[in-house]
Parts: sequence; structure tokens; C-alpha cells
Amino acid sequence: MTNELQDRIHDEMSRRTFLQSSGLGLGAAALSSLLPQNAVASAGSGLDLPNFPAKIKRVIYLLQSGAPSQLETFDYKPKLEQMWGQNLPESVRQGQRLTGMSAGQSSFPLAASVYKFAQYGKSRAWVSELLPHHSTMVDDLCFIKSMHTEHINHDPAVTFIQTGNQIGGRPSMGSWVSYGLGSENKNMPAFVVLLSRARSGDQPLYAKLWSNGFIPSTHQGVVFRSGPDPIFYLNNPDGVDKTSRRTMLNYLAKLTEDQYKHVLDPELNSRMQQYEMAYRMQTSVPETLDLSKEPDYIFDLYGPDSRKPGTYAANCLLARKLAEKDVRFIQLYHQGWDQHGNLPKDIKIMADSVDQPTAALVKDLKQRGLLDDTLVIWGGEFGRTNYSQGKLTKDNYGRDHHPRCFTVWMTGGGIKKGMTYGQTDDFSYNIVKEPVHVHDLQATILHLLGLDHEKLVYKFQGRRYRLTDVAGKVVKPILA
Repeated sequence: MTNELQDRIHDEMSRRTFLQSSGLGLGAAALSSLLPQNAVASAGSGLDLPNFPAKIKRVIYLLQSGAPSQLETFDYKPKLEQMWGQNLPESVRQGQRLTGMSAGQSSFPLAASVYKFAQYGKSRAWVSELLPHHSTMVDDLCFIKSMHTEHINHDPAVTFIQTGNQIGGRPSMGSWVSYGLGSENKNMPAFVVLLSRARSGDQPLYAKLWSNGFIPSTHQGVVFRSGPDPIFYLNNPDGVDKTSRRTMLNYLAKLTEDQYKHVLDPELNSRMQQYEMAYRMQTSVPETLDLSKEPDYIFDLYGPDSRKPGTYAANCLLARKLAEKDVRFIQLYHQGWDQHGNLPKDIKIMADSVDQPTAALVKDLKQRGLLDDTLVIWGGEFGRTNYSQGKLTKDNYGRDHHPRCFTVWMTGGGIKKGMTYGQTDDFSYNIVKEPVHVHDLQATILHLLGLDHEKLVYKFQGRRYRLTDVAGKVVKPILA
């Protein structure tokens, strides 16, 4: 046995001792990625049980790729209306860095949103007229208006909010959750990814955002696509029936077990688990993705686009079905929110594409009793500037990237509803109350799942890694 393997087993055994001393126990599957296949009873996650009682069973993360403007959605700032066209005061900017796209401007004219805001619900939450369906559910939401990040460009920022690091190669949040808790449905992956876009030419998305990184590959996100082949290479090739595939897998398992005895590579076991999962998914996935049995009133709830495969609306409906199938982490990416110019027109396209289906998803989960043990998150990777990038006119402007503050909302099990947490200044430029860092958001999500973000670790190349790196704290005031 190699020294590295001994270190990894020692690390896992230490974690096992901790959990047992806490009265939680640990199943044999905890060592499945480290020990020979015949040394454990089953193969599963890195941790069989949560660190403490969980408030939720699953997460649906609606990531709005490209960064929606908080100023056009939820962070109402009448001060900008009073100071329209005036230069951003240096006392507000305080020398903070800008992107190369607007740093060379001779002035930074303040631009109030052209869209009107109003307060709704018992919580009196501010919502833009762009999002009328959101206004009907504000008392179910917890708005966090004081999110912030260090990263000022899209790729590092979206990588950071998904993996805890700005550089690719780390496990994504969904992979960490899969590793920590495993799957409740042996016929479906624990981590599923759905992709959509409302406008072309926006920021690209890469597989590194749902990658397993250095943890076993069984925890990588599985992309479900629209069309007759939702998962590449899942169907049997021509001439191969289900019985033949079963026979092939049985022989392959024997070969894999024999090879593992010689090389002790845990990825051999992970690959075999993936083959077996694919075999089971041949039956479970087509049934899950079949929307033909959904009644008309459900399509009416989610909107007309819900009948079009691959749209955000259709993916929201699929997210509900995946939640019913006990998929642990459901990640939706919706592209098109990067509005450096022509913002008033383009953001309306985006808002129209997400408003009704997002509200429908929350209401649908709620009416089925699923919202009680599901966490839904909506938001982008950073915010937008209060000044116009490029020329400002009465009816047109653009907004650059702004990492200092942005808004996300959460709802579901374990979250206080009908509240707003955090506050920005009168310019939506700096946070003046209750800042929430990206690592804090990640720590809070894991906490709701029953996972201590400081204890969900994986040792790789001599270092212990975690989703929140060496930072993060649970945002306890928003917990129910």
C-alpha cells in the first residue's frame, strides 16, 4: 500500500472516528473511494450521514449567468433618479477598481433604472415592474441584498461562486454535496445540470463549473440536454439489447475488480459505478424527462415556453420533476444577463424569460409539499454598476461589472420567509449593513443540508480542501 493511500485512509478514519464520537456513525461506503472494492459493502459518497440534522434534502440553484443588474430587479435606489446623469462621487467609489471596459471613461454618469419599482406583500419588498410574477411570492422569499465577491470578471466570478475558487479544477458545489451526502435515488445521479439561454452571444459556460475536480468522478454533474438524446452515450448502440449490456457490465465488473487489486486506483471503482448508474438511468431518465403527462394547468402555470424543450421554463418544470425523484442537487444555468449596452431592452428579454417560470417553480414545489425540504436559490455571479458604461441617454444605457454588491434570493426549508437581509448605500455601490460573502452563502447552503462546511473536506496532494477554502460563516439571521 502506498504512503499516499495510507494517508488518505487515515484521513477518512479520523473523520469516521469524529462522526462516531458524535453519535452519527459512518457506513462502509465512506471508504469506498479509498479501499479495494471487495473491502467494502457498497460504494457511495464520502460521508454517509450529515454532520447534524438537516433542514432540507435537496437544492435547486437557478444561476443567472452574466450577472443580472440589482438596480433593475430588487435593489431600488431613488437617489439615482435625483442624481441622474451626474458623475459618480469619488466619496462613493473610493478608488475601487473598475474593469478595462469602463476604466477609460472620462466620466461615470449615474443611471437610474428606467423601470418602476413598488412594494409588495406583508414584507413590503421592493420588486421591479420587470418581474410581476415575483411580486406575487415575495412573502415566501428571503432577499440577500448584501452579497459580494472579489472577482470582477465573469469567468473567475462564476467559477468562484460555483466551486469556491476562481481557478478551474476544484469540485463544484453540487459535487461537494454529492460527495458529502450521496444520492437518495439509486436510479438517478445526485447532481444534475440543466442549461438554457434567452439571448445569443452571451458569456459561455464551461464543464469546469459542474466538474468533480479531484474528488471521485461519480460526483460530477450530469448534464441533461433537450432532444431525443438527453444524455450522450446513454442509449445502447445499434444491435445491443439490455440483456447483452447487463452481461457486458458483469464481466467488466470482474475485470475492474481484478485490475484494482494490482493498481489500487479508486477511479476504476468510480468508473464502474458510473457504468452501473448509466444502465439504471436508461429506464429512469426517459420517464423523468417525459412531460407529456403533465396537465395543461401546469404548463399554464410555467408559461408557454414550458412546452419548448431546452428553455428556462421547461427546465424549471424538469427541476420540479427531478426534485420529486429525490435528485440531491439540481443546477440550472440561464445565459443572457450580461448587458454592457442596450440594457433596458435586453434585460426585459431576460426578465420575461425567467419571471413566470421561476415563480411557478416555487409555487409548484409549495403546493406539492416539496418546498419544505427544498432550498431554491436565484442570482448571478456579481452585480452591475450604478453608472452607465458608454453613452447615457434617457432611455438607453449599459452597466459594467460590479463585485461590491449584488442581490440573490433564497426560499424553502430552513430559511426565514418574507425578509430582506443586508443593505447597500443610496447608490447600490457599497454595502452598509450585514455583508454576505460568497463563501458565507456556500457555508449556509451546506449547513441547511446538515453539513458543516469546515468538516466537509477532501485531502488531495497533501492538502485538505473544502468548498469554502479557509473562510465562510453560516448566515444565521436568515435561518428559520
